[in-house]
Amino acid sequence: MRKSSPMITMGTLHPPLLLRPAGVQTMLASAGLRAWGSNPMAGAARETILTTREGIRLLGYHSSQPRPHSKGLVILLHGWEGSSDSTYIRTTGRYLYQSGFDVFRLNFRDHGPSHHLNTGIFYAVLLDEVFDAVSQICAAASPAPCFLVGFSLGGNFALRIARKCAGQPIAGLRQVVAISPVLDPDKATDRIDNSSFILKYFLKKWRRSLSIKQTLYPEHYDFSSLLTIDNIREMTECLLDRYSSYDGAQAYFQKYTLVDGQLSGITIPTTIITAQDDPIIPVEDFYGLHTSPSTRLIIQPYGGHNGFLESWRLNGWYEHMVRDLFTQGTV
Repeated sequence: MRKSSPMITMGTLHPPLLLRPAGVQTMLASAGLRAWGSNPMAGAARETILTTREGIRLLGYHSSQPRPHSKGLVILLHGWEGSSDSTYIRTTGRYLYQSGFDVFRLNFRDHGPSHHLNTGIFYAVLLDEVFDAVSQICAAASPAPCFLVGFSLGGNFALRIARKCAGQPIAGLRQVVAISPVLDPDKATDRIDNSSFILKYFLKKWRRSLSIKQTLYPEHYDFSSLLTIDNIREMTECLLDRYSSYDGAQAYFQKYTLVDGQLSGITIPTTIITAQDDPIIPVEDFYGLHTSPSTRLIIQPYGGHNGFLESWRLNGWYEHMVRDLFTQGTV
């Protein structure tokens, strides 16, 4: 397929002045206060364990509409060290559920309360198991239309799934949306390591996850030396050296990097949403993308990472856009 420049739509998100800073948007994206109040999606959720063809088990939560017919099923993918209960997943799911969609919140391996389900540890390169799980979810929802939304690393997975669908379509999957997707994990790692607040956040969550895995499988893992390292890159190098076949972090990151024409083969309708002020994902990478005609890129002036909060109600601007996009897709 011929490479082309991305179809760019410049956004119009202008939150209140005190809500505009990228750090505020990024912090509030995961703040628990946004998820306060009743959540009928969570109340309707039913735990589901999906077993892939390779025998990997992934945990998810399926919320079906109480009435016989819905507008379709939306599958939500969280970011690295997030989960199906991350604030941005719960609030987005709540909004879409109240808008008439069924919602499936899928956890990656070793995310959420799922460390016990598999002996092997999570790597971001493990696309096949997530692709298989999404395929199963869509098959179970048939003949209802399905939609996929991913955030951050989940956005990276969503884009790789969209790319893989060009040669291996998922029946029923109509559209894909990637919000603040990681395009170049090598650059993202440096940005995390250079931001003390963001680094502290991810170190805490990753250390906790590794500690849980070590407790469950002490005969397989000893992460004690990793847990004392104070940056993501060095932790990644150490983990890969001891527990993988990858020759260092750069070789590993390259396996799920999505620049230099990596998205040019997408055929399913796909929307990418990012912010000029994202503190983790450099916006320059998006201007240099080569995409297919089925892909649209929306760049907002504000929004931070996974934020895009448009008012003091702390609601995400993208929620309305995704609802309207998917509603049109069901007509």
